Amino acid sequence: MALAGCDRSEKEDTADTAEMTEQEPVATESAVAPAINCDDPMVQDRLKSALKNTLNQQAQALAANYANDAEISLESGVVTEKINGVVIDVQNAAILQKANDNGMTTCQASVSMTLPSEDLYQASQVQAANNQPSLQSRLAQDNIRINNNMLVDDAFTYVVGTQGGQVRTRIAGQPALITVVSDVMAGSVLKSAMDEERAERRAAAQSSNNNTQAAPARQQPRTITPVEPIRPTEPATPPTINKPTSNQNSSTENNQAAATTETKKPVTPATPKSVPKDETIDMVIIEDDSATY
Repeated sequence: MALAGCDRSEKEDTADTAEMTEQEPVATESAVAPAINCDDPMVQDRLKSALKNTLNQQAQALAANYANDAEISLESGVVTEKINGVVIDVQNAAILQKANDNGMTTCQASVSMTLPSEDLYQASQVQAANNQPSLQSRLAQDNIRINNNMLVDDAFTYVVGTQGGQVRTRIAGQPALITVVSDVMAGSVLKSAMDEERAERRAAAQSSNNNTQAAPARQQPRTITPVEPIRPTEPATPPTINKPTSNQNSSTENNQAAATTETKKPVTPATPKSVPKDETIDMVIIEDDSATY
């Protein structure tokens, strides 16, 4: 009897312990996870990482589409390098909706993204060339402020909580800030690639011109048939002067001597001829008032 009673007591204790063990997991499952503050530094770091990753993914997709349309190739990692130049900041975080049954809290904050000036300028050139709306008009439409190179969304929404003991941060919806910034960065990547391609074409054209100008020195010279030389005009033959013979010289000298002798003789003045006299002729003198005949 005593042994039987002891056995019954032990069985009852074992049954009670089993019921308590089965109830403990139920109590653990119904426990609510602790809420996470929206402005927790760890939460903000996780949010910045999520923003950077999402921005990179969207910019990669847009840049690939733009490059295909323009029929140009993009270097690997160029989009990620551009995205790394974007500075992200989170300010004024506050609770928008308290934690739900899963411990997820909806938060709202002012998120800013500061872009390099070069990227903004290149993106504006691409937008103008494609007749797209300007950046300012898109920002105004999406309620995004712009301050110099900083784009600010004052109503950025995200969700925080814990899962499996780890802090989780998730972006709510599809924020316009990420869409605009990813488009700007993709446009900047496209413009840089187009400029590089143009520079390569100019360099190739310049090199081709230089090679063309230097080519005649390296090419085999053409065979040129020489022109038959023209015989120069012979000079005119000078007139022939007959050399006088010895007899002619003697005759010429004698003639010259005779002429000289004749010129040396004194010239005797000619004697005037006598006037014939004719006594048969009478002279008649006639005088009148005007003259004498």
